[in-house]
Amino acid sequence: MASATLIVPTAGASVPRIPIALPPVGTGTTSVLALDLGTATGWALRGRDDRITSGTITFRTSRFEGGGMRYLRFQNWLGQIARLAGPIDRVVFEEVRRHASTDSSHVYGGFLATMTAWCEQRETAYQGVPVGTIKRFATGRGNADKTAVIAAIRLRGFNPSDDNEADALAILLWAIETQGGVA
Repeated sequence: MASATLIVPTAGASVPRIPIALPPVGTGTTSVLALDLGTATGWALRGRDDRITSGTITFRTSRFEGGGMRYLRFQNWLGQIARLAGPIDRVVFEEVRRHASTDSSHVYGGFLATMTAWCEQRETAYQGVPVGTIKRFATGRGNADKTAVIAAIRLRGFNPSDDNEADALAILLWAIETQGGVA
């Protein structure tokens, strides 16, 4: 697989631009953040030390907050993860094309817009992974239910607290083992 490149200007100049090679995802030297976007966002992080941490964080709004507060909290949380874990080299996320309701599609779109803008500002690579691809990778079936994904992730030695964390772990393992779908 060809290495990803990031164009960085030389010191004190805007031109010429020099390509800097980044190692591929599967080498253990890049950090990867996997996200299952939603009000209850599942996340999994493989740091540069190859350790994997994961969890679920909730971005519900209270009745006294405006609708945009969940996205501001999400943006701040992304920044906090990057500060605590070191720079994030790549973000992979569950790419949902069909939603249960109009409200859930609006919430997902807000999280997606916030995440992609955050990545663009930091020149961080990001990639969406279709739901069926994640389920097929984790369970062997593209239409597996939530309990099957949780069980499959537990068989790999993880103990997800819910389906959101299990999905994030499945996304992360997919990104690592397939090198972002290339292998």
